[in-house]
Amino acid sequence: MNLSEAKFLCVSYDIPDNKRRNRIWKILKRYGIPVQYSFFECWLTARQTESLREDLAKVVTGEDRIRFYDLCRACHRETTVLGNGRKTQIEESYIF
Repeated sequence: MNLSEAKFLCVSYDIPDNKRRNRIWKILKRYGIPVQYSFFECWLTARQTESLREDLAKVVTGEDRIRFYDLCRACHRETTVLGNGRKTQIEESYIF
């Protein structure tokens, strides 16, 4: 993967069903880093982002909510963390 093509994508979700929530978490874990209970940070190319959306669409129902926040590199540089944790770096969260 060309790292210059990767974008910083944050994904949050609210899934009321435990079984579906676990499936969603497992899918997201393949693409990014869980930084909160229902929040993942990912560095993905456009192709990987599309693949993630396709994988999630197979599981999501009408009562579920998943939000994607596509942030630029400058936005990532401005991200700060208070308390326990650290910024997600590009090499940690992309898939092959």
